[in-house]
Amino acid sequence: MATVTSIYQSRVTTAQEAIRTVKSGNRVFLTGNVSVPQKLLAALVDYAPQLKDVEICQALTVGSADYVGPEMEGHLRVNSMFISANIRKAVQEGRADFTPVLLSEFPLLFKHGVLPLDVAMIHVSVPDEHGFCSLGVEVGLTKTAAESARVIIAEVNEQMPRTLGDSFIHVSKLTHIVPVNYPIPEHKMTAEGSSEVVEKIAGHVASLIPDGATMQLGIGSIPDAVLKFLSDKKDLGIHTELFSDGVIDLFNAGVITNGRKSLHPGKIVAGFILGTKRLYDWVHDNPMIEMHPTEYVNDPFVIAQNDRMVAVNSAIEVDLTGQVCGDSIGPKLYSGVGGQLDFVYGSSRSKGGVPIIALPSVATLRDGMRLSKVVGMLKQGAGVITSRNHVRYVVTEHGVADLYGKTIRQRAQSLINVADPQFREELTRQARELHYI
Repeated sequence: MATVTSIYQSRVTTAQEAIRTVKSGNRVFLTGNVSVPQKLLAALVDYAPQLKDVEICQALTVGSADYVGPEMEGHLRVNSMFISANIRKAVQEGRADFTPVLLSEFPLLFKHGVLPLDVAMIHVSVPDEHGFCSLGVEVGLTKTAAESARVIIAEVNEQMPRTLGDSFIHVSKLTHIVPVNYPIPEHKMTAEGSSEVVEKIAGHVASLIPDGATMQLGIGSIPDAVLKFLSDKKDLGIHTELFSDGVIDLFNAGVITNGRKSLHPGKIVAGFILGTKRLYDWVHDNPMIEMHPTEYVNDPFVIAQNDRMVAVNSAIEVDLTGQVCGDSIGPKLYSGVGGQLDFVYGSSRSKGGVPIIALPSVATLRDGMRLSKVVGMLKQGAGVITSRNHVRYVVTEHGVADLYGKTIRQRAQSLINVADPQFREELTRQARELHYI
């Protein structure tokens, strides 16, 4: 019987040789976030002129994006289920594709053969003595996709943290192994607007979070800033698609204990991690952290099993009826639904759940012009992520609008009250013209 070492050694190759497995017309899955396999992707870009019509399926990726450059046209074409900043221009210019899908259903596109995969390019830790590699910082979107592909090409990185949970793949499943040794990229949350605005929003959000809550924290500075306002809370838990460095300090302070979670008590449950080396070192072999596939973590009916489930997500704009736009600016595609609706719906079905949409009241354009993010009507062509039927709390730096069970008249008045004072008179005029008030 072959040993783990012999299996591993028999599959070791270079990135250049492994990429030759990719054939014209193939559909390739690319693992994302900070787990992008850099050597494999660079080799694919180099090899691309010899390929035609290769489709790369992905979600959010962090880093450079040579693989969506104009020179790749006819060779490589990205099909992304979430538009990250590095591919946004390509999507908006029609050189890359966007497939709208709930994050909870992303891996199922591959598992159920809606998008059959020829090749999966993944990034894993070194194997343990039993031959199991951890998917490390990106488990949620990758595990099921990799298991659904005919061929798996893996970068095995000495610096990838070994995260626990439903996070492992055996070396015998890897078609080609490319050993690497480079740091996992660090990704710090960036501020939306001024830090003063973000902190005011975070303070209002924190006031809605009860002791014993289980929290989801979306991408962005607002969810991350909320953590700074929770030092007086007790027995908080985490069930989230992702988390960042802020969780460490709250754990060390005894605020996050996961002790009152009704599902996976004692455990932080997540799909992926975005942060710094401090975070990657903390999650390595940490038995409190359980990583799971996104179709589990983001399933609204799983989320709802967490009592006092708090979901914090953001938006581009909210209209006076409560419709939340978060994936486009008018018809211009900008991001994606992500896990927002999964967690808004899941937390709304939770006992004592608190679904929150948090956003600055104003967007400041490059020319200094200020626009209200609370609007009479969404821009023409805007995508609705959270419908007016799902929305509950909308929070800006000016306060909290509780929309649940409220009439359109009451909603409009509440949202005008949390809009920037500069725009309230105009919003009131629009509300009257629309016969909302």
